[in-house]
Amino acid sequence: MNTDSVERLLKKINEIKVAVYGDFCLDAYWTMDPRKSEVSVETGLQAKAVAKHSYSLGGASNVVANLAALKPVEIKIFGVRGDDIYGREMTSQLHSLGVNTDGLLIQENFFTYVFCKRISEGDELARFDFGTYNQRTPETDQLILEKLAETIPSVDVIILNQQVPGSITNEAFIDGLNELIRRFSEKLFILDSRHMSEKFKNVVLKTNEAEAARLNEVEAGIDDLIPVSDVIRFAKNLYQKNNKPVIVSRGDRGMIACDANGIQEVAGLQFLKKLDTVGAGDTVMSALACSLAAGATLTEAIHFANFAAGVTVQKLFQTGTANAGEILRIAVDPDYIFQPELAKDIRQAVYFEESEIELCYPLETIDRGRFKHAVFDHDGTVSALREGWEKVMEPVMIKAILGDYYETADESLYLRVVERVRDFIDKSTGIQTVIQMEGLVEMVQEFGLVLADKILDKFGYKEIYNDALMQMVNRRLCKLESGELDVNDYAIKGAVPFLQKLYDRGIRLYLASGTDREDVVREAEAMGYAALFTGGIYGAIGDVQKYSKKIVLNNIIKENDLHGSELVTLGDGPVELRECRKVGGTSIGIASDEIRRHGLNVEKRTRLIRAGAHAVIPDFSQTGKLVELLFG
Repeated sequence: MNTDSVERLLKKINEIKVAVYGDFCLDAYWTMDPRKSEVSVETGLQAKAVAKHSYSLGGASNVVANLAALKPVEIKIFGVRGDDIYGREMTSQLHSLGVNTDGLLIQENFFTYVFCKRISEGDELARFDFGTYNQRTPETDQLILEKLAETIPSVDVIILNQQVPGSITNEAFIDGLNELIRRFSEKLFILDSRHMSEKFKNVVLKTNEAEAARLNEVEAGIDDLIPVSDVIRFAKNLYQKNNKPVIVSRGDRGMIACDANGIQEVAGLQFLKKLDTVGAGDTVMSALACSLAAGATLTEAIHFANFAAGVTVQKLFQTGTANAGEILRIAVDPDYIFQPELAKDIRQAVYFEESEIELCYPLETIDRGRFKHAVFDHDGTVSALREGWEKVMEPVMIKAILGDYYETADESLYLRVVERVRDFIDKSTGIQTVIQMEGLVEMVQEFGLVLADKILDKFGYKEIYNDALMQMVNRRLCKLESGELDVNDYAIKGAVPFLQKLYDRGIRLYLASGTDREDVVREAEAMGYAALFTGGIYGAIGDVQKYSKKIVLNNIIKENDLHGSELVTLGDGPVELRECRKVGGTSIGIASDEIRRHGLNVEKRTRLIRAGAHAVIPDFSQTGKLVELLFG
């Protein structure tokens, strides 16, 4: 789904009317102050201190907030709240969004649903929940049904949202909803129910894979990795049972949907930032409802909802929303996660005949024999001169984030920073160093341990990292230039002979690295293969607007009037593989153990498959087989 399609859909959404029944909640965020408060004179207990607190819409209220961000003509809501301070705050926030709350009833002895989330040093502690054991009266239920019946004829879609356990306390209410759905069968009803999906009839069902398993009488935990083949089977069974579309969300593995046209899939999105999935399901629900009501196909709807969720998960410690501009920015150039099941489980690997070349897709999907241009990443793909750069970058980032707390930080904080840094480095391998340093600036700000005036810019952090890295690289270059070691000691096994074979076949070769260009040229010349790259040697030039691997690949396509199928990219980083796929080329992942310079690095294999590699090789030692794979 391209940006033009998204823009057209957003305009149509501005013309629809929506009704929402659900569990209307308020989310409270209390950021705890580690300095605590006084010891209570009355109890002798240590009081906790709250540094700041804020309140945002949650549950069905957050579905409504996401609807409002997409700007339909009208939103009407139906449910219950308490006559309490939290209920008044929630209603006030809904009014500020232009929502019609006439159907939000106030019942005596009912406490507004509130989920109080305590944040301590960046981590969320156990929640405090309000309203857990509310009981709705039959009179309240009947009045909700009557108000819904009056409204349904005038709206385009009705969302049914149940999130709080036990929130529907009378079976007769569900019977009444089913009767309304039957009476207004021409209307679009879409359901997201955590605990009662099987009790609703004739509705479009949005669910998650664990709930889809339960509805198929299969036990599965919320964190279980359910094979995609099983999820497809679950979706088909649910569609056949209800004869209504089914959408199964799979977190960062995307979504699977089923309707009369069969199975449709959309992959999850890859982000470098720390993510917070709270509220993402509400975003998906609102985006699905709006897009389907606006006439989108099911395939278009799940792509649109995927983009919307991609906005929300990047908003930390809040039940965020996704507006039109934010969704469009995601849709411009999305990075997808490919084949997460295969990436995680090497037992599923299939190999090219009599070789160690793993085929991530069927052989017929590779355009063998058509390649005219080949782009190589440098570090870790051809050269091991910079082997260990991660071990240099990691402490630089950790020290930058911890600042003055580097020596005194407790183990919990230190390990959280280490985990965050390692995850970032793993995901960002292959992009320009200066962009990695942009990410470092964001992480320093995220942890909040360094005063604002002490935080360096991306160039300041890059200089610290480069100084440390070049000490290691220069020592290795000296050994190479003195003859103490030779090119075979610093090249990935078989890489240079493979380059020569491609060169001899007339394939135009390009070297594209995230390292500064002058360093790439110097190292390629020292290794003796610079002359083979007749297409050019590319590297960072300090201006991310003028150089990136994306720009290099697009220029190669444009300048040589290529079809994507005439281009192959080989690299050990996710960036070059993803960008090659976007232009229709073939991506070969190099998952080599850089210390030994041959053999498989399983962690690299995982990230390269997730980035879209068509095939993965441990090194270039099986040059003949690799040539056969590419050229037939």
